[in-house]
Amino acid sequence: MRCPVLASAAVALLAGGCLGLRSAPEVPATGTTRERVAALALRQVAFGSVSLIPVRFEHARISGPFQDAGRTLYCVSAQMKGRTFGKPEKPKIVVREDKGALAVIEDDEVCTGHRTEPFPELETLGNRAG
Repeated sequence: MRCPVLASAAVALLAGGCLGLRSAPEVPATGTTRERVAALALRQVAFGSVSLIPVRFEHARISGPFQDAGRTLYCVSAQMKGRTFGKPEKPKIVVREDKGALAVIEDDEVCTGHRTEPFPELETLGNRAG
């Protein structure tokens, strides 16, 4: 019974050298706000930042900037394929911009009712980083 366990461990160790964490794309501070939002999204676990399995992004969407209770917000979503071997995941985040600084906040309800548009910056950065 130890042979299958040892064989599995050996395969995991060998494959471990080939696999690694997804590197988050580097966007200079002088990049556009949309590029900075895309880079921040790709650093989130929901968007595959710690996935050992390569992922790719399709149908990325963004809404914003829009004002909500004095905050400047962006809503980002995409279809992410790769980790589930079939049905795509649909990660979503809300990004707050405050004096040029971007941060992820927990407030999914603010995205309801806001018009989205294609977000090719996320697809370009995300599919290149994989």
